[in-house]
Amino acid sequence: MPGSRKMEKMARRARCIGLLLPMAFALALASAAPSSADPDRWRWEWPVTDFTRHSIPYDEILSGGPPKEGIPAINDPRFEPVSKITNLGEQEPVITLRIGEEVRAYPLRVLTWHEIANDTLAGVPVAVTYCPLCNAALVFDRRLDGKVLDFGTTGKLRHSDLVMYDRQTESWWQQFTGEAIVGELTGKKLKMLPSRLEAWGRFRDRYPEAEVLVPNDPNRRRYGANPYVGYDSEPFPFLYKGEVPEGIEPLARVIVVGSQAWSLDLLRRKGRLTSGELVLTWEPGQNSALDTRAISEGRDVGNVIVERVTADGREDALHHVTFAFVFHAFQPDGTLYR
Repeated sequence: MPGSRKMEKMARRARCIGLLLPMAFALALASAAPSSADPDRWRWEWPVTDFTRHSIPYDEILSGGPPKEGIPAINDPRFEPVSKITNLGEQEPVITLRIGEEVRAYPLRVLTWHEIANDTLAGVPVAVTYCPLCNAALVFDRRLDGKVLDFGTTGKLRHSDLVMYDRQTESWWQQFTGEAIVGELTGKKLKMLPSRLEAWGRFRDRYPEAEVLVPNDPNRRRYGANPYVGYDSEPFPFLYKGEVPEGIEPLARVIVVGSQAWSLDLLRRKGRLTSGELVLTWEPGQNSALDTRAISEGRDVGNVIVERVTADGREDALHHVTFAFVFHAFQPDGTLYR
């Protein structure tokens, strides 16, 4: 896509987002033209980051508009019991995390505006993350080499995916892979933890005694509103300059397990798919968080469950429900079943 068309697309997106975000953020998005990255321009904001170490070409990193921590991570998460939650739509998407006997839900109505929640569940420090531009809801163990890291947003994107940073070394991390790509910890990887992206009503019925993430300040953002109206119906992803896969729309949803992916349309048609020890199922009843202005009114994209058959039964398998262009960008040699 020529540079002028990219600028026009970004300006349109900025105007759309600007209806819900502060004006300064919208203007930053509108002016965030892809350009050659130069670490020398970043050092004033990142004096601690070791830019001599990196595993990816710097020109793959773009400004997403906001500055460092411009999208504020949640550092002291607040929770309410399921029984007290009254403002979530029945089909609103939540990230479900279970560790041992402890279970929590992290609604996308909250994470859309913060992208990272640093939490501890069952004694395990975790980072619950959501990148709207990739529809990537991923959970990581924050422990690395005997230390506990906590994460914030850089304001940068790579392949349209959130670039996080740890506050201990200010190394930069790719959210989709959990790998450090810039700085002292380059090459290190965080352990991903199995989670689900499911409808609130399903979670509530399964775990009536669980806890749910709520905003520390309900008036800080327009929680429940989608600042990326119509994004997952766009013909091309925002701030992306890579190749797109053939035979499928770039923003079509896919279910990723390792180097394999299945299109959501395929799973929806079949209802159930098996691949070796994996069992994938689809059931209706979950709103898209990237469709209408109110997340609770988004079109039905359904619920995906991916389980692995074991000698003791079934267990949740590590998987992502993301977009086709994301899988292609990070797994160019992977297999996509359409």
